[in-house]
Amino acid sequence: MERLIMQKLLDWKNSKYRKPLILKGVRQVGKTWILQEFARRYYSNIAYFNFDEHQEYKQFFESTKDVERILQNLILASGAIINRDRPEETLIVFDEIQECPNALSTLKYFCENTPHYHIACAGSLLGIALSKPASFPVGKVDFMEIMPMSFTEYLLADGDNNLVAYMNSISSIENIPDAFFNPLYEKIKMYFVTGGMPESVRSWTQEHDVELMQQVLSNILNAYERDFAKHASINDFPKISMIWRSIPSQLARENKKFIYKVVKEGARAREYENALQWLCDANLSYKIYRSTAPGLPISAYDDLSAFKLYMTDVGLLRRLSLLAPSVFGEGKRLFAEFKGALSENYVLQAMQNQFEATPRYWSIENPRYEVDFLIQRENDIFPIEVKAERNLERKSLKKYKEKYLDKTKLRIRFSLDNLRLDGDLLNIPMFMADHADRLIGIALQNQ
Repeated sequence: MERLIMQKLLDWKNSKYRKPLILKGVRQVGKTWILQEFARRYYSNIAYFNFDEHQEYKQFFESTKDVERILQNLILASGAIINRDRPEETLIVFDEIQECPNALSTLKYFCENTPHYHIACAGSLLGIALSKPASFPVGKVDFMEIMPMSFTEYLLADGDNNLVAYMNSISSIENIPDAFFNPLYEKIKMYFVTGGMPESVRSWTQEHDVELMQQVLSNILNAYERDFAKHASINDFPKISMIWRSIPSQLARENKKFIYKVVKEGARAREYENALQWLCDANLSYKIYRSTAPGLPISAYDDLSAFKLYMTDVGLLRRLSLLAPSVFGEGKRLFAEFKGALSENYVLQAMQNQFEATPRYWSIENPRYEVDFLIQRENDIFPIEVKAERNLERKSLKKYKEKYLDKTKLRIRFSLDNLRLDGDLLNIPMFMADHADRLIGIALQNQ
């Protein structure tokens, strides 16, 4: 399966400013596979060290910071091969590096003393490890994050290169012909079912086995819950589990603002905030703050008391919600199920891949208006509405424009309708969410 992050990895390899790389991502998102495939394509060999599988490797980092001595010990213990005369031919991989904090701190010396080595590190819960106060090589590493497979990557895995090529070729805002629109509409429904976890995608695109796909997603969810018990504190473990399981209920509400009482009757923020932060640090959940105004930077206008909580992957959200795959065949129900939460989660995933700042949302009360997301694109803020039904009334987008007329260059709506630009309203078909940044640029040029 083709992952678009491969080009970023190649850019890292060829950069004269290359530092040791830390590749972040949730469990089973494909970190190990992508590094091994990267080494297979662009290096002569790989020296692979897994600190979870081989706990004994940790001791090599305890008594010295001498990089050459550490590598020598790792080579002797594992039988790995590193050509020190031609170090650029070997990719050295430290997997599950969060299990060895001393290895993390040693990256500083790889950067300063042996920059000729190509070092890539990965770990399922690196966000947790990096959030703890410890000796960390600030400024001495490069970061990259691998996310669940996008819809574009799903299409490539399913052999639909022609559909990907067509979407990439779009250079103007005009209706998409039925010959492309209809198959893309059907494909996006299946993506909502499988999600973007590589094993789930493979179980459908290669095996076309729905039961296998269901079991894969269940196994991943179970693995996450085991991580809660293994890596979180004893006090936080049950709270993390309750928050995690409450996400579908939170998103099923008309007002999707996170409410602690939905987690447990009488629950208070101060009792659960550490557990909630654990989920976010682990990249299992996205915390989307309410924005008080469309200002720059977008983070400066956060209302820290109000936020929504989404999941890292739309397929995992569907499975955790116990929504059966058969909903795929029930027309548009899949997009509208529990207040359009699947559609919003999907759009959020696509935005995370394209824009540096995490999206926010905007709302006011009495009467209530809410815009699903705000995104910061360069030096502009754009409102986004996700409409899962055919009813495309846009009262909230209209209210937003009335309130912030001078700051609203373009309003964006993701829906099941065709691509078009109505004045300052850009309608993007749900299946083109991966192309939002480019389409916004085209629309702005046409105004």
